[in-house]
Amino acid sequence: MNKSKTIQIGLAVVLLAGAGMLTVRFLRNERDASEGQVYYYDLSEQKLFAAPRNAVPPIRGLNDDEADAVRAVVVSPTGNPREKKNIRIAYLEKYTPELKAKIEALRRAEAAGQSTIGIIGHGMVPQNTLVRRVTDDQWVPLTSPAGERIVSEWNVPGPDGRYPVVCAP
Repeated sequence: MNKSKTIQIGLAVVLLAGAGMLTVRFLRNERDASEGQVYYYDLSEQKLFAAPRNAVPPIRGLNDDEADAVRAVVVSPTGNPREKKNIRIAYLEKYTPELKAKIEALRRAEAAGQSTIGIIGHGMVPQNTLVRRVTDDQWVPLTSPAGERIVSEWNVPGPDGRYPVVCAP
């Protein structure tokens, strides 16, 4: 096999593994009855706030009824999430309108005791998740090369050799 094919196969394996992990995380969060909190970022106010883990981004922000708040993956570069002064936003995440509608349909079906089989297809979550950095203007699909770069670039050791950790409010 030539080098180009090997790289393509390697990239495909990495993308599939990432998509699988996101799907599992999504489904686990959907089944989790606890109302844990995660960080959200109000795009118009440019502020972090806590909201229920099971909220489906984009959600209503801080200042009005506009759905302009998205999930924020917040990290502590020092490896200590209790040091709030050192936390930073690694990236922002939201769902496409199609996925948001499917999640809401899934929740309605669950509440009504109906079958949820087939509401959200395999691979739909990663394919319909959009990401960006706080400083970016454009959202990109998680499954794109740019999206893969955004969600992984923060996870490198600092000068002290420690890896950043994801923080919860």
